[in-house]
Amino acid sequence: MRLGLMLGYAAGKVQLPLELVQEADRLGVYAVWTAEAYGSDAVSPLAWMGAQTKNIKLGTAIMQMPGRTPANAAMTAMTLNQISGGRFLMGLGLSGPQVVEGWHGVSYARPLTRTREYVEIVRQIFARQERLTYDGKIYQIPYHGADATGLGKPLKSTLQAEPDIPIYLAAIGPQNVTLAAEIADGWLPIFFSPQKYAEIYEPAIQEGFARAGGGKGYERFDIAPMVSVVIEENMDIAYNMLRPMLALYIGGMGAKGKNFYNDLAVRYGFEAAAVKVQELYLSGRQGEAMMAIPPELIDEVALVGPKARVKERLSLWLNSPITTMNMTVFNVETLRAMVELVG
Repeated sequence: MRLGLMLGYAAGKVQLPLELVQEADRLGVYAVWTAEAYGSDAVSPLAWMGAQTKNIKLGTAIMQMPGRTPANAAMTAMTLNQISGGRFLMGLGLSGPQVVEGWHGVSYARPLTRTREYVEIVRQIFARQERLTYDGKIYQIPYHGADATGLGKPLKSTLQAEPDIPIYLAAIGPQNVTLAAEIADGWLPIFFSPQKYAEIYEPAIQEGFARAGGGKGYERFDIAPMVSVVIEENMDIAYNMLRPMLALYIGGMGAKGKNFYNDLAVRYGFEAAAVKVQELYLSGRQGEAMMAIPPELIDEVALVGPKARVKERLSLWLNSPITTMNMTVFNVETLRAMVELVG
């Protein structure tokens, strides 16, 4: 298992932890990842950090597909991959219906079809074997709808490209996970539980491998979850550092009955807590929602506590199919400690 560094997205002002990223580069960490919601974008910070690092891979976790046409996303990927010397990792995802329809102003309908077509188009553009044409249920290139001018023509990128830029998909639900295992080079799960992997994820992953054919398996698929790490002697402090994020996602990221993260907590066996956290959060009682996150749920998806405890619990992750652990850390000391523990 190799290590990555997850930076997420910015709220308020963009303040990149450049010293942390440069230390990760020096220590041989595999990749640094950025995200986007409806504030900072995922690509600009990577370009900035890529110019000030040497070897670390530059990943988006994720670029929101509804916010970019497939061609625009491919252009961005090809450009950043070229100027970084082949370091780009293309993480894609749909986000959720609140952001897709409320921010980007496009339909969230048919997410599986949209994802499949999007990846197919991006791969065609990367390959540069012929001019781009695509006649899908979501995308038609050249566009030939009723309001088309009729002037569109097939094009091929003028930029040289690596045809095998890795494509990762963010996925939570079983069908999405199966699709990721089928068509992508890697999977970016959030709130991943190594203890529940065999029960929750393994069947979907294996189904995706089978659909892909060609003997696809774990050796050709990077499982790269985001894992928060807090090395802290005081367990209360350690847990409290992660409660705000978990409460935000489980309680507030989505509407009642349409929150993927809440559904995941339920699947992990924390239904009562998930219901309570959501009720508190959506009623404006965010502080109470944070304190309603059980320590057991935090331990399910994160590494917290004194260094010896983190080392002990790290074995759960090392013995799982994870190939890249994308850490969220709060300081350089934790980064160095994890590099030491993983060896």
